[in-house]
Amino acid sequence: MGKSSGIEVILWSIAFPGFGQILNGRFMKGLLLVSLEFIINSQSNLNKVIISSFHGDIGESIAQANYQWLMFYPCVYMFAIWDAYKDAGGVTTKPYSVVPVVFGAYFGTIGVMFSRDILGAVWLGLLGMFLGLGIGLLIKRILNKRATTSG
Repeated sequence: MGKSSGIEVILWSIAFPGFGQILNGRFMKGLLLVSLEFIINSQSNLNKVIISSFHGDIGESIAQANYQWLMFYPCVYMFAIWDAYKDAGGVTTKPYSVVPVVFGAYFGTIGVMFSRDILGAVWLGLLGMFLGLGIGLLIKRILNKRATTSG
């Protein structure tokens, strides 16, 4: 199995964490991430939460969510995407490439933590993830500018 394109593995990892690693030939890592996704998904009732959220029943989605398990999901999800992209050769020469992913995972987890009071786990988690990615990209740009001007 040859190296896949970065976009291809990102899209597969977005669809299902671990598939990008399997596509890259990292079978053990891929199976571990698929297993983690399955365990976290089933223990947190994530599919029920997603369905309730998409139907606009935020109260029901909050009641169905097991937050002790759900807080793991943003980190596993973001790691799977970044790791698959990295293994496909997408970040070999780009310094600080992990910064947006770390901020996305962190803000996504914070969004899940506060989702009982605001928008529900799906929407506030996603909002936090995208906000974290944006802030992380901004910080990455600042760090890269400093690195090029000082060196």
